[in-house]
Amino acid sequence: MSVKKQVSENSKNIEISIDGRFDFSLHQHFRDAYANCKEHGQIFTLNLAATSYMDSSALGMILLLKDHAESHSGKVVIARPSESVNKILEIAQFHRLLTIEQ
Repeated sequence: MSVKKQVSENSKNIEISIDGRFDFSLHQHFRDAYANCKEHGQIFTLNLAATSYMDSSALGMILLLKDHAESHSGKVVIARPSESVNKILEIAQFHRLLTIEQ
């Protein structure tokens, strides 16, 4: 599977990594990675270093994750997007919505 989740010992930091293509085929796996994470103030780091491609459905899934995190006073950080993925994020102006760490 190309969606991997790691949770810190204190459960405050959740890293979700996407390997390969990030598209609608990952919708259920991606949602499952965060749906049960409902503690107050959690930080979700979306590691896109190994993501080769993403489409508009992936952008929508990121927004759903953002809504989920904010409903529990948390936040989402996008980490290390590949060059091609970063261009997509820039075109969609996600840098205005989320923290993107290179």
